[in-house]
Amino acid sequence: MSTTQTFLLPDLGEGLTEAELLTWLVKVGDTVELNQNIAEVETAKASVELPSPYAGTVVALYADEGATIEVGRPFIDIAVGGAATQNHTPTAPQNPVSSGPAPSDSRPAGKERTPVLVGYGVAEESTGRRRRRTNTATVSAVDAVVTEQERPLAAPPVRFAAKQNGVDLVEVPATGGRGQVTRDDLEQYLARSAADPVSELLPEPAAASGESAQPGAAVLDEERTPIKGVRKHTADAMVRSAFTAPHVTEFVTVDVTPAVDLLAQLKESKHFRSVRITPLALVAKALLVALRSNPSLNSAWDEANQEIVTKRYVNLGIAAATPRGLMVPNIKNAHALSLRDLAEALTTLTTTAKEGRTGPQDLSAGTITITNVGVFGVDSGTPILNPGEAAILCFGAIRRQPWEHRGEIALRSVTTLSLSFDHRLVDGEQGSRFLATIADILSDPVTLIALS
Repeated sequence: MSTTQTFLLPDLGEGLTEAELLTWLVKVGDTVELNQNIAEVETAKASVELPSPYAGTVVALYADEGATIEVGRPFIDIAVGGAATQNHTPTAPQNPVSSGPAPSDSRPAGKERTPVLVGYGVAEESTGRRRRRTNTATVSAVDAVVTEQERPLAAPPVRFAAKQNGVDLVEVPATGGRGQVTRDDLEQYLARSAADPVSELLPEPAAASGESAQPGAAVLDEERTPIKGVRKHTADAMVRSAFTAPHVTEFVTVDVTPAVDLLAQLKESKHFRSVRITPLALVAKALLVALRSNPSLNSAWDEANQEIVTKRYVNLGIAAATPRGLMVPNIKNAHALSLRDLAEALTTLTTTAKEGRTGPQDLSAGTITITNVGVFGVDSGTPILNPGEAAILCFGAIRRQPWEHRGEIALRSVTTLSLSFDHRLVDGEQGSRFLATIADILSDPVTLIALS
């Protein structure tokens, strides 16, 4: 005789309260193994595949693809310990919202995959304790979580391709069996747009009531995007940081011609031929060296215990623009890396972020951050601190411009660095010395050899 287990959506990392269901990887009636991936979900921090905490037969799915689900809500029912019947009715809640077929690209993973999610419930079975069922009186039929579809159904690769091409999937006719937009649908839409680009730019008829627009009347052409996922997390974090930590920002403009020359030499060196070495790598190394004599910049404010926590390790965050929005993955223990290893880690970090493969563990426990606005041709800025960190360094564009050099005007490579810091943790003198040390290293990179 089988027993039905209800798997509640777990906390996927650092107190996250909700997740968006991207794709079901199973359907009602499927047999699943322990740790087999059952769904792909997206949180405010990352897209992850959710493994099953039970082995058995799927008897109910509690959300439609595209729905936002709160942590602790029923996610899936699995019958364990015997054969499950197809007409099984879940006990909590009474009305699962979806029991349709699984996507055509369902790909259950092998049973040896190890779960890595916070709040994950497999360990309970190893102790002989069973997860307590949710009281039916406290849960309605997933309430309004799935009463309204916020965006068209589409697999993550299709959604990513649409974003890359600037296409709103609402505009793409869907032909999938479950009403989802398929890759063929998107490709046909793009082909039609390319063949008739003008019609795609024309506004819709003005009056929803059927009336024609009056001559000279304004045509309101608007697009509304739900605030959720990474965008919502970033907005909340930035507001919290801006109104919690007293920010101070300082600037320094520096001649980095010697650093640029060093980069050219390193690229020709046999030790760096297989490594992508960039100006950001030198800036990162300079920051790590400068922290040794300015440890207050690598600290945190512990409000609960009324303590300043100075960290002897450096998890270096790099602000990255990704298809999912702004993210700040970090390089763990960056202080222990050589320049070559640091360059490799930066390449891996940025590639992973751009491909949308950044995991929750990559986004947690950062201690200090660099934001490289120079890649966008921007000279400087006043960045907001990553919550929980004492400082963020802004690296501007490197430009060739006239500069005084050895008593004469010469064409030099010049950049502007700006440093925002939490004035509760960092005094003005400490922040100034730290920024000046970074500037000194970049203007005379031989210092890296002397201090590394």
